[in-house]
Amino acid sequence: MFWRSVVGKLWFTFLLLVSFVLFVLTVMLLEFFENYHIKESEDNLTDLASNISHFIEDQELEIGLEISWELLDDITGAMVIVGEKEPYYSPEIESSLELPVSFFLKDEELSKVLTEQERVRKIIEVSSSKNNKNSRVLVIGAPIEKNDGEVGAVYIFQSLQAMQKTSDSTTKFILLAAGIAIILTTIFAFFLSTRITAPLRKMREVVFEAARGKFDTKVPILTRDEIGELATAFNQMGRQLKFNMNALSQEKEQLSSILSSMVDGVITFNRDGTILITNPPAERFLQHWYFDLEGKAVEAEAVPQDVMELFQWAVDTEQEQVGEFSVQGRYWVVIVSPLYNKKFIRGAVAVVRDMTEERQLDKLRKDFIANVSHELRTPISMLQGYSEAIVDDIAETTEEKKEMARVIYDESLRMGRLVNELLDLARMEAGHIQLTNEKVEVHSYIQRIIRKFQVLAKEKGIRLLYDQYLDDAIGLFDPDRIEQVLTNLIDNAIRHTPEGGEVRITAKTDEKWFHIEVSDSGSGISEEDLPFVFERFYKADKARTRGRSGTGLGLAIARNIIQAHKGHISVQSKLDHGTTFTFLIPRISG
Repeated sequence: MFWRSVVGKLWFTFLLLVSFVLFVLTVMLLEFFENYHIKESEDNLTDLASNISHFIEDQELEIGLEISWELLDDITGAMVIVGEKEPYYSPEIESSLELPVSFFLKDEELSKVLTEQERVRKIIEVSSSKNNKNSRVLVIGAPIEKNDGEVGAVYIFQSLQAMQKTSDSTTKFILLAAGIAIILTTIFAFFLSTRITAPLRKMREVVFEAARGKFDTKVPILTRDEIGELATAFNQMGRQLKFNMNALSQEKEQLSSILSSMVDGVITFNRDGTILITNPPAERFLQHWYFDLEGKAVEAEAVPQDVMELFQWAVDTEQEQVGEFSVQGRYWVVIVSPLYNKKFIRGAVAVVRDMTEERQLDKLRKDFIANVSHELRTPISMLQGYSEAIVDDIAETTEEKKEMARVIYDESLRMGRLVNELLDLARMEAGHIQLTNEKVEVHSYIQRIIRKFQVLAKEKGIRLLYDQYLDDAIGLFDPDRIEQVLTNLIDNAIRHTPEGGEVRITAKTDEKWFHIEVSDSGSGISEEDLPFVFERFYKADKARTRGRSGTGLGLAIARNIIQAHKGHISVQSKLDHGTTFTFLIPRISG
């Protein structure tokens, strides 16, 4: 609104100030002119009374009166008293001004003219016969002393109404002049206010631009006064703000880059436990936790209860707190440290470290010797037992000796296969795997591999199904190595699927990848075992029965083969709900 703007306020201030000054000046001028007119009238009437007094003293009474009446104008009246004679009134006098002699004699001041021969001045009020209102009359009295010693008095009176008309005219003129002055002052004040506030309005626009983040806008410096200095200071502030904002932005980008590139997760909490900042590893930790709740209602910014307890302990004790959690088969170490704002705690920062790999390595180190010794102990024991039986002639017939020799042969093959697989795996992990890529018609290739397991699946009462969405796609990969992968996955699926179950192979493709899935309806893999399925000597069957369990190296070899093809292999499983292995390889493998 106009009245709330600086222009309006300045204009109103100027106008109010000038109006007040003009009002005071007008009142003083009116009072001055009124007093001036009264003083002029008093002086004129006093001179007139003196002249009439002299005429009457020096001339015959009739001649003096006649000359005196000639000196009077239309608005001035006179009364002459000489001795004991009747008073003489001027011929043009109004009837309301024909005051009786008793009025003058009874009046304390006016009677002094006759009794003490003094000049007097007085303003009296008399009633007007025209409008029945009192009017003010100026009365001047002068003594008369004739040569024969006779005394008298002349009273000159004039109504102040005539002076009031003059005062009214003067008042109108003064008010007109004041009105013109107020109008000119208003225009001048508006012009001056506009000149003063023009830089301020420009400065306001620049402030709004700066509030929107545009610090390049500058205030034009139009004057060299305080407003110009303010504009200069504002431009300097804008440059400094831009510099500081750029510095803050760079620091923020650096902090964001550091947080994003960190392997460990970082979660920053407010004083009330609200999450302020997270980086990608921390978000993955929270996603694992959300998934682990299995559909329970959680807030978008909810924090795991265990982490919240660590946060509360860190805030209460003002000391670093450490905790370890297992979520979705992965192990996490959380370190919570308080954050200070000078002397007060303003929140905490939690560093989330994924310790799954370390725990896996610890487990593998502990299990490696046991697994290898277990895998070698059984065939060595059988070799030793059957060879002792042959040496001690326990086998009496040739057929029994051949049977024992066959067992020894089979166990030696098993040991050789185990050793060869260990050597293959070592070469693969060292990067020495050699691929022989060929163009392969994928649909017929997979069908050929599945046919090898039809008899085995039928014997175990398992349905072996194949779904394909390949459209005669041609792939470029090492067929022997991929067959090794598929053979291992299908064999594992059949071995861990009970009678009446099914194993389904699904093959599909897109512009870049072949997607192969091998799923079963078997016993599944427990959550704590999922991170280890691609490790050496992992076995889902903890009893390790020979009839059902392999060497535990197949999936590790499969993973290395897929990675050598620049692909990816993953597993999804829930206990008693089956398992699905999925691997992707490029349509043209490098």
